Parts: sequence; C-alpha cells; structure tokens
Amino acid sequence: MAYPFAALVGQEPLKLALLLCAINPGIGGILIQGDKGTAKSTAARGLAELMPSLQRVAQSRYNASPEELLECCEACQLNPDSFEVVPVPFVTLPLGATEDRVLGHLDLESVLNEKRKKLQPGLLATAHRGILYIDEVNLLSDHLVDVLLDVAAMGVNTVQRDGLSISHPSRFMLIGTMNPEEGNLRPQFLDRFGLMVDVQAPTDVNERTEVIRRRIAYETNPKAFIDTWAAEQTNLTQQIERARQLLPSVAMPEGLLTLISQLCTQLNVSSLRADIVLYKTALTLAAYHNRTTVTADDVKQAAELVLPHRRRKKPFEPNHWNNSELDELMNQLPPPPEETGNNDTRENNPADSTDSDSSEEVFDSAPVASFPSLQVEDFRMNASAGRRSVTENSNRGFVKQTIANAQTKDLAIQASIQQAIIRNPDHFSLQKEDLQANVRSGKTGHLIVFVVDASGSMAASRRMEAVKGSVLSLLTDAYQRRDTVAVIAFRGVEAQLVLEPTQSVERAETALRALPTGGRTPLPQALQLAQDLLNQRKENPLLIILSDGKANVPLPGGGDAWQQSLEIAQSLRQVPTLVLDTDTDYLRLGKASELAAALGADCVSLEALSAETLTRTIVKQLQ
Repeated sequence: MAYPFAALVGQEPLKLALLLCAINPGIGGILIQGDKGTAKSTAARGLAELMPSLQRVAQSRYNASPEELLECCEACQLNPDSFEVVPVPFVTLPLGATEDRVLGHLDLESVLNEKRKKLQPGLLATAHRGILYIDEVNLLSDHLVDVLLDVAAMGVNTVQRDGLSISHPSRFMLIGTMNPEEGNLRPQFLDRFGLMVDVQAPTDVNERTEVIRRRIAYETNPKAFIDTWAAEQTNLTQQIERARQLLPSVAMPEGLLTLISQLCTQLNVSSLRADIVLYKTALTLAAYHNRTTVTADDVKQAAELVLPHRRRKKPFEPNHWNNSELDELMNQLPPPPEETGNNDTRENNPADSTDSDSSEEVFDSAPVASFPSLQVEDFRMNASAGRRSVTENSNRGFVKQTIANAQTKDLAIQASIQQAIIRNPDHFSLQKEDLQANVRSGKTGHLIVFVVDASGSMAASRRMEAVKGSVLSLLTDAYQRRDTVAVIAFRGVEAQLVLEPTQSVERAETALRALPTGGRTPLPQALQLAQDLLNQRKENPLLIILSDGKANVPLPGGGDAWQQSLEIAQSLRQVPTLVLDTDTDYLRLGKASELAAALGADCVSLEALSAETLTRTIVKQLQ
C-alpha cells in the first residue's frame, strides 16, 4: 500500500507537476531532482495510486485497450470482447536490467511446446498506458539510456531477432528521480523529460514536524492512515478526470504563443522541444484550474517547470533557477497583441484534441515521450556516442553472445537453450556447439585528477580560469563517458583536495568558484595527495599537473622539497600523466621538464593557457 499522494506535506511544485503529467501524458514525463529523503520516490509511487483506472483487454500482457487489438497479443486474439478494469501500471526499470528485459525477447516455451516463435513482452510492453519509473536515473547504464533514447515518437517498440519481427505500442509517462551530487544526465536524455522539479527538505520546523507525524502514523497502521486520506484521494482523482475531459477545449491566444517563443529565446533555451512542452503545459494548467483559456500566468508557471533543465548556462552562473529573473523578463517583454476574432491556437496532436469521453484514452492517444523510432537489430545495441572504446567488463549488460569455449566464465544459459531449441525444436538436446557465452561491455571511465599550482605567481589566476573552464567542459558529457574529475590545488604550506571526484557539474561549479591562489609552492605534498587519491579509486587514472616545478615547501618534517617531489614522481610512473609547464620567467629553469621525466610523462609548454587548449590536450590523452 503506497503512501497517499494527498498526505504529502508541502512540495507543492512537485505535486503540481505530477498532477499535470497525469492529466496530459503528452507533456513527456518529469524529472525529480533533489537530496536524499525529500519524498521523490514517495510522490512518484503515490501518483500511480491516484490516477484513474484503465480498461484493457482481459489478461493482455500489453495492456491493450479495447480500441487497439494487437496481433502480437494472445488475449486480443482469443478474447477480443472480454475487458477488465485495472490500476494504472507502475513499472520500475532496474538500473542493472538488460536490453532483452526492457525490450522483450523470444519466448522459448512457445518455440519448444508450440513450435512457433512469439515475443516474451518486456518492461516497455508492461508500462504501456502507465508509468515507467527510474530511480537514480542518472546512474542508469549506458546501454539502457540508449534504449530509452530510441523509444518511438509514436510510442511503438519494434523487436527484430531470429526471424521474429514484432511491433507493439509503448506509450508511458516517464518519471525519473536523481540526486545531482551523484552525477548528471547527458543533455540528450535530460531534454526528453517534459518537466523538471528541484525538491528540497523543508526548513520550517512545523512542516518537518508534520512530515514526521504523518509518516509515523502511516507506518503504525497503514490501512487506517490510508482510510483517513481516502476522501481527499478521491477528490484528486476526480479532478484529474475533469481536467482530462476539459483539456481538448482549452485554447491559447496567439499572443501567448509568441510569448512562449520569446521566453525560450531570451532565456537561452536551444531545444525547440521546450517551446512545444511549454505550450502543452500551459494548456494543461488551464484545464487543471477548470478554465478553457490560457493566461499569461499559466505560461509563467509552466515556464518554471519546463525551462530550468533546458537552459544553457555559462560557467559559474548560479546553479538554481531564479524565479525573479523570469518575473523581470516577463515584465520587460511587450504585452501579447490584442486578439481579434477567433484565432485560438491549438496544437494538432491527439493529446490536446481528442474528443473521447473516457479519461483513460488520453493515455492511449498521447505521444507521451517524443523519442525517435526504436529499431533493435538482434538486441545488440552498439552505442557509438562518446570518446570511449567499448571494452569487456563483467559488470556491464551484455552486448552479444558468442560461441562458448574452454575459457568461458560467463555462460549464457538462456541463449544456449534457445540455440538448441531453434536448431531442433522437435527433439530438444543441448549440444556443445549450442553453448553460448555472454560478452559484456561498457565504456571505460577515467578519473582525471588536476594537480594545480595555485602559488602566488602572475600566471596563477590565468591557470585557475583555464582549469575551471576545462573541468566544466570535461564534465558536460562525463555521464556519457563515465568520467570523474577531481582538482588538487597547492599553495602556501599545504595542498588541498578542492574538488572531490565527481561527475556533477553543479558540484564542480560550487567548488571551483572560490578556488584560491597565492603563496608558496608545496609541490611534494600535492603529489603525495594525488597518489593517495589514486590509490583509493578504481577508475582508469589520468594525472594532469599544471606547475612550473619550482617546489619550495617540503613535506611535514622537513627536507628538500625538490628531491621529495622527484621521489614521489618516481613512484607515480605507472600512472598516465601529462605535465603542463606554466613557467613564464625570462630565464627558465626547466623544472617542469625534469618532473615530467621522473614521471615518465610528456611535458607541454602552454604559453597562452586557455580552457579550450587545455581541454583539447586532455581529450587527446584520453583517446
């Protein structure tokens, strides 16, 4: 029994966004971002309990509606006139799922017993007309992200394998939750979420107290607690149904459509999907408030949900969306032109124009996720994006199966049985030549550690700016490449890990904004700190040292700082390293070159160090 949606305390933007997606799945789902323990998962699960039930063909494994009898659905063929009412499907996509679990696979039992090939439906079939929920979506494996990025714009999943070619509808509301401290979503995936809400734990004492009080009551007696909120739950369900029926009648004045485009342009939003989703969300807000005409306030409120995660930011701009900026911008824009006659604007799509009387058909007709067509050949998804080669990795999802041999450690049981059945379905026997092995793969990630001389030279500020820009550039697609970045700065009498290993652009921005400069040069301590960090991590390392090599602060206990630096460098020879010589003095001592020789690394002199040249140099090292 899920915690009642109506019983959630606070989090009004989150609750509103979820209700809007329930009213109009054509919005494209929602990304819920926030710290741990802020009711992200509770709200998502509670929404499913709130939504009106669906009518489907009895026992259909594809959740087929009475109006969409499917050729691949046995229930549709055997009992086309038998229907049942079921709760809205709520399907959780596990982070470690394989493609065949998500897409569907060949049903071996039917091949063996019925001598025919048919599809064993996957999660995309089960989630049809329901909710597909991904917890910690930013940790989703690359191969699953590629699958979701290929889900059909028309909501169709096509599976082709071993002579099996089947298509079935797969339209769902996509809900993802994530903690931004654990890494970012790659931009292509981020843009697929119609709305985004950033949730935070309440700071008001009374509100926090009420959260605890209700949670304790729920855990003590779940049934009694749910009964207490039943009336409010029913009211919300009826409100969703009323808004769904009103939605096709909602109109937007032409001037407000122009306002939408102005907002997206002024706020530096490049994706045209933003304009479309903003339009749909504004219409849905009007329906939610029981109105048939969109107002400027609807557009503004919709923009707060649609634009924050699509806006392109410059380095070191504030991380959080500032509503006052939106207010100021709307006040500066010219007012919408006065309307003359009936020039209402409605997008020509089923989500906004359906005249169905049944509320569940909003799910049936709406293109919930605007994804390109899904075509899976032999279930082998070879993602080519990013700069990393595909390598064998026993912890990743399988890419393909190959014939097993004596060295095989990962036997593909199902694939082996399937091969034997296909070879001779009349007389099953598993032979040596039928044995298959899983070949698992994943993109190799790197830990890129910057060791930056922040001592008091004239070039220090320029070095810092270059490092900041390069770190953010590398992190923009770190999710896709599975790279993490760390920064060690050394100045004064100590070295400091100013940016712990992260994939999060937000964390990097916060840490680097106040990166210090000035003082002496404790190079040996910085190298020792880098060595300790690399020993604690499992990623493939890449060490980037920006320094002129002029060490003058020894390790605690005293000694020769330069000799200590060389000794530690010798112990780091197995670590791929690049030394960037930042010496700008007229008479150069060549210390950075000596340091590079001790490390067994290349040394590059960068007279005019910039974020772009540094990033290009590092990327070349990674290829």
